[in-house]
Amino acid sequence: MKKVKIIMIVMLTGIFSLHIRAQSVSTGLDLVSTYVWRGTKLSGASIQPLLQFTKGGFSIGSWGSAGFDGFLEMDLFARYAFNFGLTAGLTDYYFPGTNYFDYSKDTGSHGYEINLGYNMQGFSVSANYMLNEAGGAKTAGGDKYFELGYTRKNISLFAGAGDGWHTPSGEFGVVNLGLSATKELLISETFRVPVKLSAILNPTTKQYYLTAGVTL
Repeated sequence: MKKVKIIMIVMLTGIFSLHIRAQSVSTGLDLVSTYVWRGTKLSGASIQPLLQFTKGGFSIGSWGSAGFDGFLEMDLFARYAFNFGLTAGLTDYYFPGTNYFDYSKDTGSHGYEINLGYNMQGFSVSANYMLNEAGGAKTAGGDKYFELGYTRKNISLFAGAGDGWHTPSGEFGVVNLGLSATKELLISETFRVPVKLSAILNPTTKQYYLTAGVTL
């Protein structure tokens, strides 16, 4: 996993170098009623900040989730969006409470995932692959997740399936079926808040979730 560590060091270094000459620096903050990731509930009500630097098609940054129940997740990511609809990237999943500098197989704190996505005329497809085994991140490596989606105006449909840490048994299964709708909530004549509602069914765990989120 030395090559992966080197990639992550380059990502961290890139944050600071890109900050100096970035064309766009963006921040975001979402409040969600339930943190459901790929059909699995990870936490209840959560605050989810985003810090991102973008230059051309390249972006690098950090996203996190802090649940009122104490659950924490703080990720790093780097991706490149090509002008024909393809996006390729790498995500470093980290869960505070474990040693950030532990990169071992048995107790390692980081899960490194390759992310590929393609969008065309409202249709989307994504493929994700976990590179390493890390006990602290609860991944055995080789975990896969695929998702199909379609968006028209403010409505999105999605269907996802995966194995490894996406299912209780680790076997491949459908884990994420649902629909999302977005709408701007009018607070005043000059202030609107985007609201997103999602209905999510996980056939593998036989669980259903209705979540709400606002972007500030």
